[in-house]
Amino acid sequence: MPFSRDDHWVWDMWFADDGERFHLYYLHAPRSLGDPHLRHRNARIGHAVSTDLHDWTDLGETLAPSGGDAVDAHATWTGSVVQGDDGTWHLFSTGTRFLRPDSHANIETVVVATSHDLHTWVKHPERSLSADPAHYERLGGSVWPEEAWRDPWVMRAPDGGWWMLITARATHGPDELDRGVIGVATSPDLVTWSAAAPLSAPGAGFRHLEVLQLIDIDGERVLLFSCDTPALAGERERAGERGGVWAVAAPTATGPNGGLVDVASAHLVHDESLYAARAVQDRAGRWQLFGFRNHDASGAFVGEIVGPMPLTWSSREQRLSVAVGASA
Repeated sequence: MPFSRDDHWVWDMWFADDGERFHLYYLHAPRSLGDPHLRHRNARIGHAVSTDLHDWTDLGETLAPSGGDAVDAHATWTGSVVQGDDGTWHLFSTGTRFLRPDSHANIETVVVATSHDLHTWVKHPERSLSADPAHYERLGGSVWPEEAWRDPWVMRAPDGGWWMLITARATHGPDELDRGVIGVATSPDLVTWSAAAPLSAPGAGFRHLEVLQLIDIDGERVLLFSCDTPALAGERERAGERGGVWAVAAPTATGPNGGLVDVASAHLVHDESLYAARAVQDRAGRWQLFGFRNHDASGAFVGEIVGPMPLTWSSREQRLSVAVGASA
């Protein structure tokens, strides 16, 4: 069942589950902007709730940019929500600061807010996390027009702490465009974070790996991410491959000290008419996929969320499959 707003585009999303209700967090911007590309500079986070992943009640805006000179001055982008040991909910999202109104150049920073009701959030600017130049490219380090450090996905680590997967770019590689990697940061308590070495190597054919998520499905650990056609690089770009939603088996992704994920082996799960896909488990424990409708048959941007669509993993084919059009 699509989730949409008549007066706003909606796109990237993520979920939290409090045991009784599912909470959908989504990016939105007013259609009155006219040009869908302007949504990125005007993104806010909205909030909706459901008991079954089908019927949603929209609660409206839940987090907005800070303005001024803050690291989230201009827009608030994709993130994740987890619950700490003390019951507090933590929202990790992307703060963006554009350097000029006529340029795409921007600096991205992971920003943090906490809540006890999953709707009213208190920001903690002192906990913001920036790209560590020891491991990750900063703005001006290549021809890439932004400081990529976004879409934080936070999950438990095997040692009892926490780790964060981040859309990032490596500091090296023979092809300046082909540097997209899985950024990593670690924390013992969801408060203090330290950047670690990337979980993948550059040169896998992606300028960036967006909206990262690790899931355990049908006995396999699988990495899910998105990369559209214009952001393919290297051999993928030269071969004329098409982008969209991607997946790859990631058995070595057991924590920040695990082995590298072979992102070069990723396969396409869905073409780029669906984008920024997220997986969530329903009440029966089955994985369901949501994504936003990126464009229609004419190529026009749509801006609505669709799902749930059942996900399955084939151990024989080593592939993730989505039942498009099906509903749990």
